Amino acid sequence: MRMILVGPPGAGKGTQASRLVETYKIPHISSGDMLRAAVKEGTKLGIEADTFMKAGKLVPDDVVIGMILERVAKPDCAKGFMLDGFPRTRPQAQALDAAMAKAGVSLDAVVLIEVPDQLLEERACGRRTDPETGVIYHLKYNPPPADVVARLVHRKDDTTEAVTTRVQKYHSETAPIVPFYMEKGILRRVDGVGDPDEITKRITAALAS
Repeated sequence: MRMILVGPPGAGKGTQASRLVETYKIPHISSGDMLRAAVKEGTKLGIEADTFMKAGKLVPDDVVIGMILERVAKPDCAKGFMLDGFPRTRPQAQALDAAMAKAGVSLDAVVLIEVPDQLLEERACGRRTDPETGVIYHLKYNPPPADVVARLVHRKDDTTEAVTTRVQKYHSETAPIVPFYMEKGILRRVDGVGDPDEITKRITAALAS
């Protein structure tokens, strides 16, 4: 299963990604993690990306796409992969599609987790992270144990203002990739409201159809 996971901030992509890679036994390729790994390994593209990052610039799309193609060519991607965090714009989606076609790599599906804006804000603003374990709790949906409450951190970008800005950016920049993948016939829309187990079932059912 070769797929891309898409959805607005707070849609639950992280939760579903960890479940889906376990279900399909495929690697989770986060664009951010991939960039950091390439820089650390000192690959040719990693060195090139590091030059841009050190200058405070965005890594060009062609460099990121080159890294993605290198990554999906590795043995652990033989049965598939899940790409997360890229593409974020329609031009990126078009460039990635062209590069993958040239490399002989085809996508099976693009999974879109849909959640109303109002609920996204509630989900994000209630998140708290345990700095010692990295576990993310939610004050309403996944309350933390009493013994860790005191050390939990509320991220700066999980405020109402920050979430509103991120959601607006998603609608203006990332949402336009949806019709692109619809036209290709590989988009799978999934209702992201409800119990995480139920959402996982919806995704696997959509992928099986």
